[in-house]
Amino acid sequence: MEPSCVRQTDIPGTSALFGDYLYRYDRVSQFYPSWFGDLEAAERTADFTFPPERRAALVAALREQNGDIPALRTLAQPGAVAVVTGQQVGLFSGPAYTIFKALTAVKLAEHLTSRGIPAVPIFWLATEDHDLAEVDHAWVFDHNSTPRKLTAAAASSGGPVGELGPTDIPISELRESLGSLPYADAVVNLVETAYRPGVTLGAAFRSLLQTILASFGLLYIDPLAPSIRKIVSPFLESAAAHIGELIPALQARSRDLISAGYHAQVNIEADSSLLFALENGKRTPLRWNNGRLMLRGERTFEPGNGVTLSPNALLRPVMQDFLLPTIAYVGGPAEIAYLAQAEVLYRRLLGRMPLVYPRNGFTLLDERAAKIMSKYELQVTDLLDSCENVRGKIAAKLIPPSLADDIARLRATVDVSLQRLKTNLNSFDPTLEAAAGKSSAKILYQVDKIARKTARETLRRDERASENTSYLLNLVYPHRHLQERFYSILPFLAKSGLDLPKRLAEYTQLNCADHMVRIL
Repeated sequence: MEPSCVRQTDIPGTSALFGDYLYRYDRVSQFYPSWFGDLEAAERTADFTFPPERRAALVAALREQNGDIPALRTLAQPGAVAVVTGQQVGLFSGPAYTIFKALTAVKLAEHLTSRGIPAVPIFWLATEDHDLAEVDHAWVFDHNSTPRKLTAAAASSGGPVGELGPTDIPISELRESLGSLPYADAVVNLVETAYRPGVTLGAAFRSLLQTILASFGLLYIDPLAPSIRKIVSPFLESAAAHIGELIPALQARSRDLISAGYHAQVNIEADSSLLFALENGKRTPLRWNNGRLMLRGERTFEPGNGVTLSPNALLRPVMQDFLLPTIAYVGGPAEIAYLAQAEVLYRRLLGRMPLVYPRNGFTLLDERAAKIMSKYELQVTDLLDSCENVRGKIAAKLIPPSLADDIARLRATVDVSLQRLKTNLNSFDPTLEAAAGKSSAKILYQVDKIARKTARETLRRDERASENTSYLLNLVYPHRHLQERFYSILPFLAKSGLDLPKRLAEYTQLNCADHMVRIL
């Protein structure tokens, strides 16, 4: 089996908005500043003005988090730009696509630098997220590709997940779950180093990511750092002062998206404010009422006394690109759809919006999976289906040729006979044709039912084929999810080695919208 590509629109669940941004940009050009395939458009916007004093404050804040690394010295230069990506600080690096995002940002920054535009890749650690249930677990697999869910115990305080100190990291379960994968011990050692006692989820996530991606020169930014909050404070206060005009603009954008046949990504109610009050680590939504920001519906909100502002999902990326000299943002399908709505905020609050760039996506196969797929003449798209249907496809390949020929001849004969009968009935009495059509469908269904039962019985008798089917489904489409959205990168490292990111970097492509299938 050779490496291949899958159109994103052939993947179940792909939104129309994301698909059109990738393949039919003319349909969505009103919602984005430019198309990702036109990298020269990004180059033309590289000369936007970024205040020197903000750059100096940013570099100082990032030095606290990253040390004085080469990328930071590049960013300090006037005219240097950032290629940004980010992710929630999920357990054990979150989904595998976290790594793919970072590598895409690295590749794009390298391309821009080669074109004379000094660019650095920056990873935004979404530590401010408050949904513990989304980040306290990870899925891994063993040598038989059997999925296993690992969960960290952490007491939710109602505050940012990045600041939580987990009480129980399932490292022993991780070791057991990776089983006899060849590099399991090395991977567990990485995790033990990152997830030390007393370390927060945000800090552990960053430490693990920095180790996995050590050779790529990424800068990491934790927005909860006081030095970062200080820089973005004027932006959030300015946004608060303009809520009265921003909410109607977002509601109009929602209507435009719906009129164009898409979904409004975030429901904007009349009393929405795009902001939260952040007090003692807890976020409380602010409401817009009669020209005022209201806290808990009781009093007018006023920042100060330990209470600060925090952005919602639509305002957060705009705040990010106020803080950073962002030329491009690398995101996944949901983020790119969100940004179609957030574009109105960019235009009104920043006067610019970065290029929206889709991350590379991968399905990673091993030799065993590739051989199974070749044997049964399957493509990855054949596996993006229910377990029952995929088993049926494989089982159909196992029916003995003589038996398969008998069933095919029976179906062909019955089909011809039924068609002749329908024609004669129509000549005899046209009112009988509809009834004959229904009866014909039932007869053919029964013939096909015999074929399906024969296939299932063949698969049941072939124990090796049954094992191969389970192996393939668990690896490629576990629980009906793409592997990159389901599994952590850890089992892939445990299977292929800690140099896997370097190999993936070689596979990473610019100007490629498709999902890539690669054999490790």
